[in-house]
Amino acid sequence: MNRLVVLACAVVAGLVAVAPTATAESGRGWAATWASSPQEPHPLVSPVWAVDGFDNDTVRQVVRISAGGPAVRVRLSNAFSSTALTVGGATVALAADGAAVRPATVRNLTFGGKRTVVVPPGGEVVTDLALLPVAPLQRLSVTLYFPTRTGRVTGHTFADASSYHAHGDHRADVGAGAFGESTQSFYYVSGVDVVDLSPRRDVVVAFGDSITEGAGSTPDGDNRYPDELAERLKGRVPVVNAGIGGNRVLNDSTCFGDRAVDRFARDALAQPGVRTVILLEGINDIGMSEIDFECALPNTRVTAAEVIAGYRKIIRQARAKGVRIIGGTLLPYKGSDYYRPRGEEVRDQVNTWIRTSHEFDGVVDFDRALVDPADPDALNPTYDSGDRLHPNDAGHRAMAQAVDLALL
Repeated sequence: MNRLVVLACAVVAGLVAVAPTATAESGRGWAATWASSPQEPHPLVSPVWAVDGFDNDTVRQVVRISAGGPAVRVRLSNAFSSTALTVGGATVALAADGAAVRPATVRNLTFGGKRTVVVPPGGEVVTDLALLPVAPLQRLSVTLYFPTRTGRVTGHTFADASSYHAHGDHRADVGAGAFGESTQSFYYVSGVDVVDLSPRRDVVVAFGDSITEGAGSTPDGDNRYPDELAERLKGRVPVVNAGIGGNRVLNDSTCFGDRAVDRFARDALAQPGVRTVILLEGINDIGMSEIDFECALPNTRVTAAEVIAGYRKIIRQARAKGVRIIGGTLLPYKGSDYYRPRGEEVRDQVNTWIRTSHEFDGVVDFDRALVDPADPDALNPTYDSGDRLHPNDAGHRAMAQAVDLALL
């Protein structure tokens, strides 16, 4: 028998069974290795699958985990749905090319020993343990079958990772033939955890907006800054991504999710095994006050003091849970659609406070790592994806390199 399977069996003997309707908060023996922050779909930004839902459909979603382990479990969220969700079956497997999976690695996922589950409106479920040994930085496919109409889908809009659709029940298919459509969003899958054999919590959560989420990096390239950070750590410490494009610290958005001060508990502190959070958020609070767009409402101007007050609320939440929190300075954005001199003054004040207040447990100076040497208000052209706001692959790599691993 595989040594990892033997280890998993030993750990399972000491784990407390997780009921299908339980939350995903950490218990002993589990660590988050991948995550995606759930959102409510919106017709202006979400794919049609999320808005119209599924009915006798299978969705296969490919994720790259950060740390390995002898077994896995999957978390599903119905947080923003008004109707109960029936999952008619689910599998996990090692991914191959596209929608294909590696033969002999398909595992049926169960929920309290059953292959089907009903997730209540606003609820979350956690699967039972699946004996599938996984290595750091490995790609997994999570496949869900929905036998009846789902209604609007809780998911993640800007995943920059391919999900595949097939009509009918194809959860156990090894080949890609039935999966004729794809999008760059996630549906219902909010996390993957591994059996954790380490003696302490060590998960790192990268929490933020579109820059953390991965905007500007190559789709399906796994080059987001949290991915690059996971590569630096080589599986020694799990890193999960809790970024949402367009998200703000202070205001909710119908398109871009709950404000950071409210979603922090769910998307960061509830990650199994979390020890450290890297916070990078606030540029949308500054920039959206300057544009007229439904998704930016309310677009009232913010002050540095207001953004800092939001940070302090997040810091207090982290400290109350015994979680370390690292502050990331806001990247330069001159030349972007967001940019205004007034907003730049706010960004400078916020960054000065992050660097000098000592209210965070540490600082990652993303601003100085990616700034244009010829203009302190602009992104270095080497790191610019083209919109003067979001880093390209090289920029995301530079962000990861800016993190002092000793902070983690």
